[in-house]
Amino acid sequence: MSSSPAAGPTGAFAGFPPAALDFYDDLELDNTRTFWEAHKQAYADHVRAPMLALTEALAPEFGPAKVYRPYRDVRFSKDKTPYKEHQGAIVSTAPATGWYVQVAAPGVRVGAGSYRADGPDLARIRAAIDADHSGRELERILRRLTSAGFEVGGERLKTTPRGWSADHPRIDLLRHKSLFVGRHYGFEPFVHTPELLDHVRDDWRQLRPLVEWLTARVGVLG
Repeated sequence: MSSSPAAGPTGAFAGFPPAALDFYDDLELDNTRTFWEAHKQAYADHVRAPMLALTEALAPEFGPAKVYRPYRDVRFSKDKTPYKEHQGAIVSTAPATGWYVQVAAPGVRVGAGSYRADGPDLARIRAAIDADHSGRELERILRRLTSAGFEVGGERLKTTPRGWSADHPRIDLLRHKSLFVGRHYGFEPFVHTPELLDHVRDDWRQLRPLVEWLTARVGVLG
């Protein structure tokens, strides 16, 4: 693995080194405790440290982030591999809602949205999609973002949600159980440099209207 530094001497964000992506390439092939114990310092230096530096640099504008632990919860999963094959961080503005950034073997991606809505939260989001004013506002937000090169994702029902008509003008949005918008940077050279901070900051700013729309419906964190 490359020994490129994750951060400068003062802890400033310097990009994710190639070794971060190499680490996840190798972990995908050998997701075992033996591999992890042999390479946990590489994870700490090349993955977690730069993610902490990145989120700390973004915090003054967007708020503090939760940098996820690398361990998978396998209690109720058929997949018993012990470690996540990506490192994510979220700045939450409401339950399971906010801005997101991730590094993994395929590179870096950013996004924002509601990643998991429980029953009452999902009902409020769908009610806002149904209402003409707020529903059309969300459509405008998503059109601007897709025109800027973002992609809309999220878990969607294949059928019409209970209580809604299949000919509703926003039925595609009503089918969403989660709704997020993101962009993949992949292996762009800038992900290995301090310039990545500018890209994440600029994209999170563009995503702010979506975050604010969803937060207004889900409710801020207590």
